[in-house]
Amino acid sequence: MLPPAHDQPLVILANFASDIAIDLQQSAILRQWSLQAPREIWLARPGDVLVTPVPLSPAFIRYACSLLDMPIDAISILTVPDVAGEAMADTVRSTHALTSLRDLVSQRTGCCLMPTALDSATVALAADLDIPISPYDLGTRGASPDAVAVTALLNTKAGFRTAAQDLGMRLPAGRLCDGSRLPAVARELIGAYQEIVVKPDRSAGGHGLRFISGRDLPLAAESAAGQWVVEEFLADCRSVSAQFHTGEDEPRMLFSGEMSTRDGAFTGYRSPLPDVPERTVKELERWGLDLGDHLAARGYRGPYSIDAMVTRHGRLYATEANVRRTATTTPHAMITRLLPSSPTPAWLMGTRRADRAHTFLEAVDLLAAAGLAYDPGTGAGVLLYADAPADGISWRYAITAPDPDRIPQLDRRFALLFAP
Repeated sequence: MLPPAHDQPLVILANFASDIAIDLQQSAILRQWSLQAPREIWLARPGDVLVTPVPLSPAFIRYACSLLDMPIDAISILTVPDVAGEAMADTVRSTHALTSLRDLVSQRTGCCLMPTALDSATVALAADLDIPISPYDLGTRGASPDAVAVTALLNTKAGFRTAAQDLGMRLPAGRLCDGSRLPAVARELIGAYQEIVVKPDRSAGGHGLRFISGRDLPLAAESAAGQWVVEEFLADCRSVSAQFHTGEDEPRMLFSGEMSTRDGAFTGYRSPLPDVPERTVKELERWGLDLGDHLAARGYRGPYSIDAMVTRHGRLYATEANVRRTATTTPHAMITRLLPSSPTPAWLMGTRRADRAHTFLEAVDLLAAAGLAYDPGTGAGVLLYADAPADGISWRYAITAPDPDRIPQLDRRFALLFAP
């Protein structure tokens, strides 16, 4: 993630379709994730190009540009629909979109490519465009092969567990196995811990995660190729996360918060991290900085995060790393851009279901009539940061306020407005 301002024009590549986070054959999940691509407009500044797998509605473009105090024609938007089984950057290269993108790049001196995820397809696209990758380049054209390799490795559960153990992080007890060994490993760990969590080695957002107890046995052997991580289930814990950035300078923590989940899947976030002992926050920060040094030593420059579990007594267990921009990085960038004078803004993001379908304009009007719409004058209110959902019902939103205690109040009022 870049700082709130950037000097060079960017090609913002919303490549949710990337093998960094999940197997490209999981096309249904990737299409679902790609629906979030409109949120990347909050990263754009005049002169930038947004390459998105889904179109942005004119109403959403006007809404975002108005809040960002930016003319609606200040950025160029190129829509490149995902192709099943293909990384988005490869789709750009294999279609007429590459010619269109080259033309846009040629009109912008000093242009850089900023992807959601750093993968080999994105490196190839940057080479075709003859532009550097921001912020992943370290003074040369193209991210180094070592940086691409460590990105791919640490976006796996097994790769993270190995690195975390080497760096002295506390982990849930667990094992790595292939699909044929999964039933036996699951039986063994259930015998020791009663409940376990089974995770695909490469997944994001909780996709494919399963909670299993003795009553769920026996398990069928998984027919899919690949590896699995089986871990002790940590009961009565909170899910937390911290986002970092590493590069030429020392790594730094950007923000931390608590994740909300449903059946292990990510559903929302609240920052700063509330009601957690200071020693726990410091330990999470130390783990993240150590991981940043580990990444930087292998040529990686850019955003990454650590997810963890916190027990009722403040004991911390690391669970995974996300070496890419995540679901929280763009909302955080949006909030810090709208509130530049606040060094650590308080904010919340989530998904809210309406009782009936709304267009984007209808939803905005509802918020305004209820006095809930984000007000630049007060720095408080609800933001619809990802355009209208396909069903008109499942809205992604963020809330911020100078007084953190107001945020839950605004959230409750928003819930009643959309589903009275």
